[in-house]
Amino acid sequence: MNGQRLADASALISGPSTELVSLSELTRFDSPRLSGADHEHVRLLAESDTELPPILVNRRTMSVVDGMHRVRAAELRGQEKIEAVFCECDDEEAFVLAVKANISHGLPLPRSDRNAAAERIVSSHPEWSDRAIAAVTGLSHKTVGAIRRRASGEIPHSNTRMGRDGRERPVDAAEGREQAGRILAERPGVSLREVAREAGICTATVRDVRDRLRRGEAPAGPTRRGPGTAPAEAAAEGTPETAGTLPRPKALARIDGGADHEVDLAGLIHNLRKDPSLRFSESGRTLLRLLDVCTVGPQEWTRIGENVPPHRAEIIVSAARACSRAWQDFATELERRSDRQASG
Repeated sequence: MNGQRLADASALISGPSTELVSLSELTRFDSPRLSGADHEHVRLLAESDTELPPILVNRRTMSVVDGMHRVRAAELRGQEKIEAVFCECDDEEAFVLAVKANISHGLPLPRSDRNAAAERIVSSHPEWSDRAIAAVTGLSHKTVGAIRRRASGEIPHSNTRMGRDGRERPVDAAEGREQAGRILAERPGVSLREVAREAGICTATVRDVRDRLRRGEAPAGPTRRGPGTAPAEAAAEGTPETAGTLPRPKALARIDGGADHEVDLAGLIHNLRKDPSLRFSESGRTLLRLLDVCTVGPQEWTRIGENVPPHRAEIIVSAARACSRAWQDFATELERRSDRQASG
């Protein structure tokens, strides 16, 4: 998603608490409702005795992401302020949030508006799979596919698609296999995981490509297999349009390839932020925020350390080590759970 952070009725929500915001501070609406506000719905909200739920506001622009009817109802009531939750995102991310919010609560979003929203999201996020866009817009993946085909001449071309599980897969699986074959031929000692990352395919598929090359076969196309044996990618990878259907979980790939292997933490977290399954859940957004804190560079850590008050150094050392143990325990438990799921 252009590498930006996103949130559920949320891009990265600033926190679970709400703030009172003046109605006069709010700017434009970029609503997926093409016909604008429903005046009857606004009237019903205004006449209700219940407190209006918080709206969602993009802090960067003070535009209302979700809550157009509630703002109009508050104005009818004569209120000067309204409760709001804040997110920080660009305009296209805000639109995705608005669509997702409008199909999950409040006045139902008409199908024509959902179709128009899907067309816009296909254009702004061509790397998203049809199922991922369908999950946001409340349409079927077949409908999204038809919209994509109609707009194919107007949208940027992408060789990969991101599924609802956050994994990117090549639109043409053969292309990913061919690329993996070239990498294996040019760099014989390269790890399967590195090839998978560069070619945009799963490790199991890279292993199959390697085995094909050893047998003198092409990386893609028919292969000599025993009866009843399924291709590796059929079980492990799936196609771009079946990316939303999760296979049996595989064991976690270990990214700490040894003491001499430096993990690109910022790059890993950048990729995690693209994952809809993390961006669209409260626990996922919390995890991203916690991980983001860890991307502070060496110079910044040095600056922070130099400014620690001497009389608090011992307590901060204890707290830092406790945080380190908490992360280690979390990582260990996550690995165990993944291994149990993979073996089950």
